[in-house]
Amino acid sequence: MTAPSEHPSGPALRARWQETVGRARGAAAPEDAPDPRPYADDLLRRWSEPQRRYHTVDHLVAVLDRVDELAAHAGDADAVRLAAWFHDAVYRPDRSENEERSAHLAERALPELGVGAARTAEVARLVRLTVGHNPAAGDRDGEVLSDADLAVLAGSPEEYAAYAAAIREEYGFVPDEAFREGRSAVLRQLLELPRLFRTPLGYDRWEAVARRNVTTELGLLTG
Repeated sequence: MTAPSEHPSGPALRARWQETVGRARGAAAPEDAPDPRPYADDLLRRWSEPQRRYHTVDHLVAVLDRVDELAAHAGDADAVRLAAWFHDAVYRPDRSENEERSAHLAERALPELGVGAARTAEVARLVRLTVGHNPAAGDRDGEVLSDADLAVLAGSPEEYAAYAAAIREEYGFVPDEAFREGRSAVLRQLLELPRLFRTPLGYDRWEAVARRNVTTELGLLTG
């Protein structure tokens, strides 16, 4: 398996993680709180697992970058950043409980790191929210995480094609007809949302392009 340090973004990601955990602990953190770095290594190892083609360290970097772009909209930007780290930390494409298991991982790890109960609960809630990407009105943290996770839909035609191909590779064990049916259902669910992007900045930047990309992929799958 590829070691986390071998990914080009590994050192920078570990630094970002350490800074985020430091802020999330706050002044009330116990003096004997553990070093955050081994936790980053564990998360990066998970994001580097061989069954992943799209849900990789590159995806983690992209989501964290988009969270930073949208951070002014969040009520607790560091909770959103932590949720980005955990949201696909457990990922098996043949299982349906990935988000729940990822949330449980956050609920175990963050208290060990000295993150308070309220912020830990918010992180876990946000991870579970990524099942449907449909935050309630006024859920500013949920809006930021959802937008950051869906921003891939607004890539260039070449970027979107690479994303769609990577998703297909992750589900390589699924026969073509079954994949087309399942993927089409996911795309229709997205298109039925009143808005794909809930933050003002995300909507202005990404909504029109993302809907065009998703509609094009759906047409290719069903045409």
